[in-house]
Amino acid sequence: MWGLLAKVAKCLPAEAAHRAAVITLHHNLGPRPAPLTATASLKVSVAGLGFANPLGLAAGFDKNAACFNGAMQLGFGHVEVGTITPKPQPGNPKPRVFRLPKHKAVINRYGFNSHGMEAAAQNLQQMAAARTGILGVNVGANKTSPAPIDDYHHAVARLARYADYITLNISSPNTPGLRNLQTKQHLADLLAAGRSGLDDAGLDPALPAKPIFLKIAPDLHPGDLAAIVESCVEAGVSGIIATNTTLARPEYLDGAYADEVGGLSGAPLFEAATAILADVSRLSNRRLGLIGAGGVAHGWQAYAKILVGADLVQLYSGLALEGPHLPGQILRQLAAMMDADGVGAPDQIKGQIADPVAAIKYAKALCEKI
Repeated sequence: MWGLLAKVAKCLPAEAAHRAAVITLHHNLGPRPAPLTATASLKVSVAGLGFANPLGLAAGFDKNAACFNGAMQLGFGHVEVGTITPKPQPGNPKPRVFRLPKHKAVINRYGFNSHGMEAAAQNLQQMAAARTGILGVNVGANKTSPAPIDDYHHAVARLARYADYITLNISSPNTPGLRNLQTKQHLADLLAAGRSGLDDAGLDPALPAKPIFLKIAPDLHPGDLAAIVESCVEAGVSGIIATNTTLARPEYLDGAYADEVGGLSGAPLFEAATAILADVSRLSNRRLGLIGAGGVAHGWQAYAKILVGADLVQLYSGLALEGPHLPGQILRQLAAMMDADGVGAPDQIKGQIADPVAAIKYAKALCEKI
């Protein structure tokens, strides 16, 4: 039934299908993955948090914390809601989401459309009791904010009490000037704002500090990437999410929407995002937790990201393009690949192949054996 409904959703305009999926999951409707029969355990520990498995739903799907419990029931070990801005904002004019089915890709220019942190806080509070997995809250700045860094402080201070971890999103290509915060000049101030937001969140001082993650773009200069990693280590950031959508366009990309403005996600992003992840892994040298995002729609792709250094893996476009059965399918594939590889837990393969091309090749070959 869910496969049929996924096919019906593809007949809807992209943003309408997205809204329908959020409503469906808000009501806790969706397929439940079968229990895994593999020997391997998928449990992962990152930044003091215990995850049932390494697969998560990336920010961008549940923008207003409206359906995270339903999403977790699809099999995700964690869900990251947002990006949430302090004040409500409509985002960019419609249409602003475009499918490229031939390339298993999406281009979006949503522009942080958000009901604002007060609406999100209400949703988070109302649904907290039913939560079963790890919850991340991804925050950003309002488009017209005169002080974007202050926006991060305010959003963290308001929402951190409901989160297991906080993500500072400075990598969306759809908010003018946002990616400038990735430069060393601004990054220290941004990370300090996140920390001070935690201080003002009214959290129990007897409990461990909430982890802060930073989400970065795939379109970074190597020198900037090294500076970001060192700034995160110096500021006590717990981890980096690599990566957001890209402004780059592969030469082979074609179709009616190939030239649309916005961030490209899905299959064309996979190799580039995995290469950035490998660079972050090398530069951080296990001093940071790593979340690999970008182009994941199969177990071998998740496996490849873990091989180059990811602790966790996130997806979003794959869910939109393939349907709600995808998380359970990836978890089955991932567990079967681990069994075939003779490993009992994801941390046993983390960072074992530093070269992303070699990691991808290995994961593909391993997948063919299962």
